[in-house]
Amino acid sequence: MDALAESAIRNSFVNCSKGEAKRLTLPGKLADIAWSDLDFLGWRDPKAVNNAYVVLPREDGLVGLALSSATQPKGRVKQSMCAFCCTVHGQADVSLFSARRVGAAGKLGNTVGTYICADLACCQYTRGRRSASGPKPTEALSVDERIERTVSNLNRFVDEVLTDNA
Repeated sequence: MDALAESAIRNSFVNCSKGEAKRLTLPGKLADIAWSDLDFLGWRDPKAVNNAYVVLPREDGLVGLALSSATQPKGRVKQSMCAFCCTVHGQADVSLFSARRVGAAGKLGNTVGTYICADLACCQYTRGRRSASGPKPTEALSVDERIERTVSNLNRFVDEVLTDNA
């Protein structure tokens, strides 16, 4: 992924208002991010722990999504898998995130949800630079194939958010 400027990140958001995009907390110092290790930029808001953001390059330009995480259930689930990178984590390391749909559907409150790595570090898990707390099943896919799968899964989620089904 190429390095992004603050203005490009803020202007990329499609499912929140320009005012919300202007007020959101960016992920630390952008100059310190290892952009070449990323397929998308994902971070949680340290000032509002239930807010998270994803920005990814697509053929038609950057797309940013504002996400909201649900409170962790106190159920009996011991492990969960991230829908983007397919990493199996312990229960506390995967969260249900929802994104408001664009257009009229979003104004009506329609959302799309999926389970994602709670720290949004899918790019690091995919490349083997970070290890999950759960079991580590072996995969026959190469790193490049895992990256392609992660990007494809994320793009499917973005396509759902961009669908105005009101």
